[in-house]
Amino acid sequence: MTDQNHPGTADRHGALGDAEYAEFMELATGEGFDAEEIDGELAAAGSGPLPVLAVVGRPNVGKSTLVNRIIGRREAVVEDKPGVTRDRVSYEAEWAGRRFKVVDTGGWEQDVLGIHASVAAQAEFAIDAADAVVMVVDSKVGATDTDDAVVKLLRRSGKPVVLCANKVDGPSQEAEAAYLWNLGIGEPFPVSALHGRGTGDLLDAVLRVMPEAPAQTFGDTIGGPRRVALIGRPNVGKSSLLNKVAGEERVVVDELAGTTRDPVDELIELGGQTWRFVDTAGIRRRVQDGVDYYASLRTAAALEKAEVAVVLIDVTEPISVQDTRIITMAVEAGRALVIAYNKWDLLEDERRFYLEREIEQDLVQVRWAPRVNVSARTGRHMEKLVPAIETALASWESRVPTGKLNAFLGELVAANPHPVRGGKQPRILFGTQAGTRPPRFVLFASGFLEAGYRRYIERRLREEFGFEGTPVHISVRVREKRGAKKK
Repeated sequence: MTDQNHPGTADRHGALGDAEYAEFMELATGEGFDAEEIDGELAAAGSGPLPVLAVVGRPNVGKSTLVNRIIGRREAVVEDKPGVTRDRVSYEAEWAGRRFKVVDTGGWEQDVLGIHASVAAQAEFAIDAADAVVMVVDSKVGATDTDDAVVKLLRRSGKPVVLCANKVDGPSQEAEAAYLWNLGIGEPFPVSALHGRGTGDLLDAVLRVMPEAPAQTFGDTIGGPRRVALIGRPNVGKSSLLNKVAGEERVVVDELAGTTRDPVDELIELGGQTWRFVDTAGIRRRVQDGVDYYASLRTAAALEKAEVAVVLIDVTEPISVQDTRIITMAVEAGRALVIAYNKWDLLEDERRFYLEREIEQDLVQVRWAPRVNVSARTGRHMEKLVPAIETALASWESRVPTGKLNAFLGELVAANPHPVRGGKQPRILFGTQAGTRPPRFVLFASGFLEAGYRRYIERRLREEFGFEGTPVHISVRVREKRGAKKK
């Protein structure tokens, strides 16, 4: 494990030790790669979980527009319609050489409970998962009662906050932004998310208050219980499973002070050890509009806090788009993964036949995830859950030494070289595993590697080294022509 007192070493070398790093750099520079670029590649791949920035505020202040501006592409939904369904609510971004995640809380309107309840609910989830927060206020409208309600949540959270005074399209409107000092959460940064004006200063301020790494240490604390997110679409049996594994020993330990939520984490004895189950039950209020959106936000928040995701699927119903979306969220979050097929005791033979076909067709991308057939109602096969979680976590943290990896890559290329394209045949020159949690590989090649060949590499990596229950990230650095940078 990296020396916690010398984080700079980990930043420079990724997961490589000093001796391995020196040997690797000699190999890389000998092949014509730029040492500075390689350092950057290793640092990026070895960085581990990224800090999280939440963008919060009432409807129609420009949150999603700001998120699109930060991530540099139009991906967040900008129409504020009730019940908007989105596959993702978090995006990766980079500013001034630092990478982080942005959690978008736009795309919704007031629900039947009224705007205050709606804003409080969405802000609550986002703030809980964040390492820093941008609060967006419409400078043309000024501070409202709803803005004041969000400010109270932010103060109670203790998270660092940067105030974005949005819709300041020119210098003449900056005086309006200055009035937002009255909110009492610091300097308002005048911004036009639509036109990009002032966003650089805003992001500079964010980087000043955002930690280099997430507040969660992902189990680095000696003896600390591993964190499990039990996720799945509504009514698949998450609460029943939690109650069954907890038995009578269920202990609620952590309360999120000052919010309307129920306790968030629970310590549970299972398989002879203690686990921290991250609660995904979320708000107990009935939200009629935007249910899918809230479910996505809740799941994203739980994943940010967890090391392994146990995705629960109801086998009595066809595998749905929502099931596959939740699995995709877990994979994209880079968490270890176990799939638990619930209500197995209710499965009829005909349904079992169709289920196996659905798994083969709809979940082909996650064949590597351990599968456990359980019944939360009867307790069937609960004893298999812990070994599956332990397997996934072990794979999530495992690392292949550089020498062993390159011997494998040499055999792989010799046995199945990349197809010739345009008269050229790109070749993998060497590689290293620069990070774990999940395993992240950086391959250095003489030319662009097609997506199909990358998938082949991942499949062969899994066949050779296991990695059962963990996503595997592969990035490829192509060697520039010698002397190209000097031109």
